[in-house]
Amino acid sequence: MLILTRKTGETIAIGDDIKVQVIDIKGKYVRLGIQAPNIIPVHRQEVFERIQEANRQAAGLAPDDLSEIASFWEKQKRSTKE
Repeated sequence: MLILTRKTGETIAIGDDIKVQVIDIKGKYVRLGIQAPNIIPVHRQEVFERIQEANRQAAGLAPDDLSEIASFWEKQKRSTKE
């Protein structure tokens, strides 16, 4: 993980299209302004995790299901090589 120190009003750039600016710092809270293209979703981590969980449930797959599918395909790949 890259760790940077910034002051209020300073910005970091991520690639050509994403900028994150420190808007305000109050106590232990930091307000950030994020500029990113509309095609890049930006969420708080806890919201992102809820979206992922909802997507998994909508797909009817549990994380263990994905592991089982990956294991199945690995076995299939090995059996075709033998």
